[in-house]
Amino acid sequence: MRLAYFINQYPKVSHSFIRREILALERQGATVVRMALRGWDDSVVDAEDQAEQGKTHYVLRGGLRGLVGAVLGQLLRNPVRLGRAWLQASRMARMSDRPLLYHWIYLAEACKLLALLRGSGVEHVHAHFGTNSAEVVMLAHALGGPGFSFTVHGPEEFDKPQGLHLREKIEHARFVVAISSFGRSQLYRWVGYAHWPKVNVVRCGLEESFHARAITPVPDVPRLVCVGRLCEQKGQLLLLQALREVRAQGVACELVLAGDGEMRPEIEHYIQANGLQPAVRVTGWISSTQVREELQSARAMVLPSFAEGLPVVIMEALALARPVVTTAIAGIPELVRHGEQGWLLPAGDQDALVAAMYEVLAAPPAQLSAMGLAGRERVLARHDVDTEAAKLLALFRQGGD
Repeated sequence: MRLAYFINQYPKVSHSFIRREILALERQGATVVRMALRGWDDSVVDAEDQAEQGKTHYVLRGGLRGLVGAVLGQLLRNPVRLGRAWLQASRMARMSDRPLLYHWIYLAEACKLLALLRGSGVEHVHAHFGTNSAEVVMLAHALGGPGFSFTVHGPEEFDKPQGLHLREKIEHARFVVAISSFGRSQLYRWVGYAHWPKVNVVRCGLEESFHARAITPVPDVPRLVCVGRLCEQKGQLLLLQALREVRAQGVACELVLAGDGEMRPEIEHYIQANGLQPAVRVTGWISSTQVREELQSARAMVLPSFAEGLPVVIMEALALARPVVTTAIAGIPELVRHGEQGWLLPAGDQDALVAAMYEVLAAPPAQLSAMGLAGRERVLARHDVDTEAAKLLALFRQGGD
């Protein structure tokens, strides 16, 4: 089967799960054409992402001239379809947090995407995220392009489902993927019962190379690691407040913040203002290999998120036999059980976070290793990328009938 994957930005450090999914589909015989709006000139640190960059077709690479040319070509080819798609794009601006002009730009991008799809012989196009990428493939379909589907991750889609017009996108799609049962339930809320069968759970997965290496023992060092984009939803500032309290009680603790993002200046200011420089290291974006090394050098992974889908980094930590401290929100409790694979906390509860950090730092490495091994067993059973890709490929084939 010849598929296209469409992503707003690809490759991207935080989108390694998409790369894994594409490669797993190709191992099972599918041909996957990579398409994205942007990302051709981004600096990527991972060698696999560098390889993906060279395989990707970029809608915006031709600039404004390319978009205008694509719109004029569609106008000459089928003005009626273009008019209907224009009306659909205009409707998408209602209740949206982006003005009408943005949605007309999405239509122009859809015209360019459609030209790329026709030139690639694609039978079906799949978008990741129910945001503007799903809108572009929906508009390309309205222009006469192939059927489409999309994967919803959250939390952005769950924060503003009406502004993103999730109902309309689901109704026009051949099928929709949620990455957890929780995610599926949120989509059920915004679409009629008749469309529920379209919504399927396909989990994000890990490839064998990530967990095939020998398990390293939990080190007897007071080090915790938090992996993720430095943003408000991941709760790093709350984690730093908890770290300050732990250290104020005379408990040794080192913290590695692995990642980068829009809140880095604010986070670094807090570290400096509270004298936490000796205890905290901010890595910036690092490769998958470096993420693995940071996880293996810590007692546990801590992610006190306020909003989530189901973070891939939790799967990665468990696959490396490291317990996790995280919040009981969204799809996380479907993977992590409190007291077995780690600690589940109420989101935003600093006292509970401090207590969990005390427990992790005081626990003997043997106890942490046992929890990590339980997590490894669970994640390998539930999040194998080839197993999940087989489910997805079956949906593609059914949707193409």
